[in-house]
Amino acid sequence: MIYLNIFFIYSIIGFILETLLLKDYNSGILYLPWTPVYGSGILLSYLIYNKFKKRFSKILEIILLFLTSAISLSLIELIGGNLIELIFNKIYWNYEFFKYNIGKYISLETSIIWGIGSVIIIYLINPLMMKIIRKTPKILTKILTILFLLDLIFTLIIKLLI
Repeated sequence: MIYLNIFFIYSIIGFILETLLLKDYNSGILYLPWTPVYGSGILLSYLIYNKFKKRFSKILEIILLFLTSAISLSLIELIGGNLIELIFNKIYWNYEFFKYNIGKYISLETSIIWGIGSVIIIYLINPLMMKIIRKTPKILTKILTILFLLDLIFTLIIKLLI
C-alpha cells in the first residue's frame, strides 16, 4: 500500500504543480487530477534510494541517486512520450528546442532537473510525506486505485474514439 500511496500522492502533486506553474497547460492525458509520470518517477527514485541508503557514504549515496534517477526518469519520459504519441497520436511535451536534446522526449537539461528534483524530494520532502503516506487509510488507497483504473479505461475508450 505504501508504494501505491507514494505513486498517488506524487502524481497528484505533480498535476497540481504543473497546472499552477504552466499557464494554459493540460497536465497529462488522464481526466482526473493526476499525472502518473511524476508518481512513477518518484516511486522509482524511492526504490532506487532504498537500494543505496546506508550502503555508501552520504555524498556517494546522493550522487548515485542523482545519476540513476536522472537516467531512469528520462527513460520513463521517453517511454511515456512515445506511448502517448503511438496510442493517442498526441505530443504532450517536446524537448527538441532544448540545446542538448535527444529527440522529442529527452534532453540533458530535463534529465538534470529530474536528478536534482529526485534528490530534493527523497531527502527533504519525502521524509515528511511518509508520515502522511503511512497513515493513509487502506480504504482511501483502494478507492484511489479503482478511480485510477477507471480513469485509464475511460481515457483509452474516449480518446481513442474521438
